[in-house]
Amino acid sequence: MTTSLNKQTSRLVFIGAGNMASSIIGGLVSHGYPAKLITATDLNAEQLEKLAKETGINTSTDNATAVADADAIVLAVKPQVMEAVTRPLKEIIHDTKPLIISIAAGITIGNLLDWMGAELPVIRTMPNTPALVQAGATGLFANPSVSTEQKNLADTIFSSIGLASWFDQESDLDAVVAISGSGPAYFFMFMEAMEEAGIKLGLSAESARELTLQTALGAAKLAQSSDIPSAELRRRVTSPGGTTEQAIKCFEEGGLRELVDTALQAASARSKELAG
Repeated sequence: MTTSLNKQTSRLVFIGAGNMASSIIGGLVSHGYPAKLITATDLNAEQLEKLAKETGINTSTDNATAVADADAIVLAVKPQVMEAVTRPLKEIIHDTKPLIISIAAGITIGNLLDWMGAELPVIRTMPNTPALVQAGATGLFANPSVSTEQKNLADTIFSSIGLASWFDQESDLDAVVAISGSGPAYFFMFMEAMEEAGIKLGLSAESARELTLQTALGAAKLAQSSDIPSAELRRRVTSPGGTTEQAIKCFEEGGLRELVDTALQAASARSKELAG
């Protein structure tokens, strides 16, 4: 997908130029998407100036003017201000009906259609923070008004920052939130615990961190480069009577699997609550 980004002709407007929007824009431009076809809007003129300098895109503080000829609008503002940002655009996009892409947690497609008008093609997405280093995982769901060409455009946008996975039901995004949306924090917490344990075992803080991070990176790369299930990869590292077996036994006896299941169920339930 990324090999053809420089052939794209769709005009993209990002409303909101915070970290996630900046990362997506940076990913697009670095993969060859024409900067001249991208516009970002924000109330923070300093942020816009910085982004324009880094990527060469167009910027504006006027949402209405920016979206007038947009083929796709990426809504990258905080959920609590989404309604206030989108309602004024309703009349402006009435005739052009651009693709609407939301990256805001807890905002449903129904919400957006209520605020911006029915019959719009809308894609709801859930990217995660590793997108900041082009290693993200994004779940996407499209309503029936989205064309194949528009889905391909969304693929182009989110593939530029990592994995883009489509789902058949909007409710599936609650599970996406629980696994990949919130997931980086789970791994950070586990790494934090490993670093603390390493220090108690006598390692320096620097060595404990360095070894933990490289081990996490290596394990992820090994799993990603193989078709072997995670359970089998674990078994291959776990020699009978060895050190790994002792650690795994402690995790099992401590109920790690059940705890992870409970935690993800809670995250998914909270996602449903936020979506109303």
